[in-house]
Amino acid sequence: MAKRRPTRFLRFVLAVGTVLGITFVCFRVLHVNATTVALAYLLAILAVSTVWGLAVAVVMSVAAVLAFNYYFLPPIGTFTIADPQNWIALGAFLTVSVIASHLSSRARQRAEDASARRREIERLYRFSQQLLETGNVIELLNRIPMQIVEVFEMGAAALFLANKQKVYRSGLEIPRLEVERLKAVVAREEPEIDAPSSLCLVPVRLGVRAIGSLGISGAVLSRQTLEALGTLVAIAIERARAIEQLGQTEAAREGERLRTALLDSVTHDLRTPLTSIKASVTSLLSNPALSAAQRQELLTIINEESDRLNRLVGEAAEMSRLDAGEVVLKLEPHSIEDVIRSALEKCKSALGARTVRVEVHSGLPSVRVDLERAKEVLVHLLENANHYSPQEQPITVTAELSGETIVTSVADRGSGIDDPEQSLIFEKFYRGKDQRYRVQGTGMGLPIAKAIVEGHGGSISVTSQLGHGSVFSFTLPVVRGSTGPQ
Repeated sequence: MAKRRPTRFLRFVLAVGTVLGITFVCFRVLHVNATTVALAYLLAILAVSTVWGLAVAVVMSVAAVLAFNYYFLPPIGTFTIADPQNWIALGAFLTVSVIASHLSSRARQRAEDASARRREIERLYRFSQQLLETGNVIELLNRIPMQIVEVFEMGAAALFLANKQKVYRSGLEIPRLEVERLKAVVAREEPEIDAPSSLCLVPVRLGVRAIGSLGISGAVLSRQTLEALGTLVAIAIERARAIEQLGQTEAAREGERLRTALLDSVTHDLRTPLTSIKASVTSLLSNPALSAAQRQELLTIINEESDRLNRLVGEAAEMSRLDAGEVVLKLEPHSIEDVIRSALEKCKSALGARTVRVEVHSGLPSVRVDLERAKEVLVHLLENANHYSPQEQPITVTAELSGETIVTSVADRGSGIDDPEQSLIFEKFYRGKDQRYRVQGTGMGLPIAKAIVEGHGGSISVTSQLGHGSVFSFTLPVVRGSTGPQ
């Protein structure tokens, strides 16, 4: 306040000085008539009232009336008014100047108010945009006070939620934003504006129900802006909660879908070997007179189906360990040729007489991998290619350098995978809609391969075209400093 007094006093001095200046020019220099002088005074008063307000304009009007009377109304040089009509002229001049100053000052004040409202609306819009950036409730609650301080240029802000009985703060610690005062605003459900302390408190209302309160320190906002701010905060909190609930619903639905898929897998894949084992054992027990060849055939069936059942259970257990992060990779430098060679050796009996072409670029650097796990990835891809492509068609395995990774691909000439299914085949238990009953399996091979590859810091993908086969590719990071292509 001490700094504003000299400035305001200076405005009064300048206003009176302007009157004296006009008087000097009109009386000593231009020698104009009284009407011109009155209009010059009036224009100056209007300009001053627009810039400095009504109080300065009223003082200026009184000074102008006195100067007009002394220098331009006869008898000149005195404050005496000889002609009664001049009283009317002076009264009319004073009245017009004051009214015009008042109207001009009101117009200026309205313009300033409109500009302030526009700035507040712009800030509200920017604040609402920032509220949409997160759908996490906890993160949102911590960010709201910080965003209010930043957007509205406040000293401090506090958000109180009634259901949590917790306050989220940002900015300076302001004693006037204590919990009890914020709770009182929730109970009253009415805004509280403390202009001398530059403090505003507003209930955070969702519909007609107050779910909390908001306290702001550092500047005074309009009541409309405060209520809009409280409503925006309430809507943002409810939106974030709705998004979280939707996510939980989707997760529950996805879990149910996976449970259904698992049940389907158990029904069609796990029950099949059990049925074969049960039938073979029943035949052995109920027909003692079976020949040696028949008994050997049934025992072979029991052995094969037991191995198959063991493998299905093992894949499910392995996927569970990979998901839980319980598998520790033993990363060591190996050449990609070692991985391909060991995988082909493992699949030798399954591939039988099928032709497998291996095309590895010369001079490839080493990859840092767990050899057994990397081999397992390639085995899954080779077995898939073997199962889903005609026996007479070859399988092609390629490896090449791409940036800081080596890309290994397995290409077959099978029926291909439809575009919508390409994004689903790496999900647990998913099997192609046209292949799930033609080829035995659980739909766990590709998810296991994906988990292993991602555990190495790589990625796996598929490119396929119906009727022309599929190409499965995965990347493995190279060992830095190892020899590159020659």
